[in-house]
Amino acid sequence: MALPMPYWKLALIGLTVLVVAGAAVYVARPAALQPVLVWLGLEPPPLLTIEERIALIGPAASERLATKFAAAGVSYPPAAVTLVGLKAERQLQLYARAAGRAWRLVHSYPVLAASGVAGPKLREGDKQVPEGLYDIDLLNPNSKFSVSMRVSYPNDFDKAMAAKEKRQDPLGGAIMIHGRASSIGCLAMGDPAAEELFTLAYAIGIENIKVIIAPHDFRVMPPPKIDKAPIWLSGLYARIDSALKALPASGS
Repeated sequence: MALPMPYWKLALIGLTVLVVAGAAVYVARPAALQPVLVWLGLEPPPLLTIEERIALIGPAASERLATKFAAAGVSYPPAAVTLVGLKAERQLQLYARAAGRAWRLVHSYPVLAASGVAGPKLREGDKQVPEGLYDIDLLNPNSKFSVSMRVSYPNDFDKAMAAKEKRQDPLGGAIMIHGRASSIGCLAMGDPAAEELFTLAYAIGIENIKVIIAPHDFRVMPPPKIDKAPIWLSGLYARIDSALKALPASGS
């Protein structure tokens, strides 16, 4: 007469069956299982194309944008956009215009986080937000900070000044306007604002967006005096001042 199998052996067999079955399901997993695996941390979130991300965030973001543009008296989507980052005020101002029309201030977004002080970015790791006249050169639909747009730092001017001063340190890069509320050297806008700006950039094309980043609003106060400033900084601030004065000041 055969003796009954010990409980521990039964438990081990059962556990083995579950592991093998689970592995088989994981290998041949259906698409419907992926969100669960992502939630459990067993898989990274799937990479999305810009179009796929827009399909997810675009409708709600576009509705919010349309309300802001209507209140400002600007048709949506506009022909061109200028984003003005003001470091001291912790604001990112959205200006827009229709073709052949004047610039209008559409909205001032609060910057939730940004590092550094007044003055330009000179090297990688200095935690400075750049100052200058830039473009948007990339949209990232898979940012760790919701969605993001890359500012074109270092631009030709930044590179030329570094070469003139014979700076050897890397200039850094990947300066983003992104979601969430933490940042080193970038502008963290929170997810709803980042999604609106990303959707707007997609709608009009990044080639139609200019970015001005200043230590503060030169239309309100003159440029700051910065200790040990590079000799070229006053010329850069003059160009920033000219670009800002082409736009209506907040409240005007």
